[in-house]
Amino acid sequence: MFNIRVYGILMGKNREILVSDEYIRGNQYTKFPGGGLEFGEGTRDCLKREFLEEMNLSVKVTDHLYTTDFFQMSAFNPEHQIISIYYRVEALEEIRAPLRTKSFDFDEAQMEVYRKTGETETFRFIPWLDFSAESVSLPIDKVVADLVKLM
Repeated sequence: MFNIRVYGILMGKNREILVSDEYIRGNQYTKFPGGGLEFGEGTRDCLKREFLEEMNLSVKVTDHLYTTDFFQMSAFNPEHQIISIYYRVEALEEIRAPLRTKSFDFDEAQMEVYRKTGETETFRFIPWLDFSAESVSLPIDKVVADLVKLM
């Protein structure tokens, strides 16, 4: 079974990189914003939907950056192979979602979501000079982080 994920690389005014800090099933992950492709949806539409759902942010999906070219088993289901597709995105409006300055800095409302669902997320920008493959948790994101640093 294939699990297709679509992620966006959003660069701020000073080349800082937007990441999502997430609690998922008892683990912490820092990753690029995005999520799972739904049946009947194109990859670009998926990414637009994910940014709207997660950040209430309209984005323009621009350049394709990378599609997974190696085997990656899902961390959550060993019967699933992950295929991730990455695009550059541009915000079409001011970001209204709370942006944190520290990793995994959740407010009480976000922790309430976690207590109910076992998952929550928050967002922050990582300054360009501090950003690297070590900034993100997932193996495919690390490959993409190295590509982003070449941009």
